[in-house]
Amino acid sequence: MRFGYTSMNSASGLLPAPLARELETRGFESMWLPEHAHIPTSRTSVHPSGETLPEGYLHMMNPFVSLAAAAAVTERLVLGTAVSLVLEKNLIDLACEVATLDVVSGGRVVLGVGVGWNAEELADHRPELPFRLRYSALRERVAALRALWTDSEAGFDGRWDKVSPSWLYPKPVRGTVPIASGNWGPLGIRHAAEYADEWMPIDAWLAGDDGRPDVAGGIELFRRLVAEGGRDPDAVPVSLVMFSRPTPARIERYAALGVQRLVLTAPSAGLVDADFVRRDLDAVTPLVQQYA
Repeated sequence: MRFGYTSMNSASGLLPAPLARELETRGFESMWLPEHAHIPTSRTSVHPSGETLPEGYLHMMNPFVSLAAAAAVTERLVLGTAVSLVLEKNLIDLACEVATLDVVSGGRVVLGVGVGWNAEELADHRPELPFRLRYSALRERVAALRALWTDSEAGFDGRWDKVSPSWLYPKPVRGTVPIASGNWGPLGIRHAAEYADEWMPIDAWLAGDDGRPDVAGGIELFRRLVAEGGRDPDAVPVSLVMFSRPTPARIERYAALGVQRLVLTAPSAGLVDADFVRRDLDAVTPLVQQYA
């Protein structure tokens, strides 16, 4: 089992560079940062949990700048987004930004992507893109990124994304950047199975037809859909973001399901200080070192 860690990436917490050093020293394999460039105060959209939006969502720093700081002080740590709201960005800038981070880190980037849950947030960035079409727009955005990263004279002509044939550099170290889909729910799982390089949902949000948590059922469905699409399920790794505290029993259960990475979260999504994060790392490090 590989272990990652994600924080809310606020200026009040353990900043990205010291957090990255802590993680690499303690045996974590990866560091993952979320993204919300802003949260409209209208708060029309309800968080998927149905609960009050934690204050940490209001204070997130830019994940790519933060991961660049992490790259500068580490050698092995995988650097990922969990997740980047890639529809809320300029395509050309995003392709160059991610590829640059990949180059300066020596090819350690995984781009976790999602469609987002906040309709008014997307509307501020992309007023021309209806919220109900965000899944098809994400599919197109991923295809456009892959084209810009791999083609020497890169261009793309889609419904939402258009780039005339262009020279766009740098190119990622491995030829492309792996795409990890954080989508969940019936439609999200189907999209992830069709085109993502990896799947990284939140364990608590995988539910069966009865609405009750069903991680095993979600993974089984994902792998079946991958196979139906003509791909080898074993070639599409599954990671789980864990909102709950890790225990030996849960780690072993997820390992038995074929999960290859667990991304641990701090026990609070509010504003926390650096000492809070270090105490949480102290609590989970023995399990990471036992099972990694």
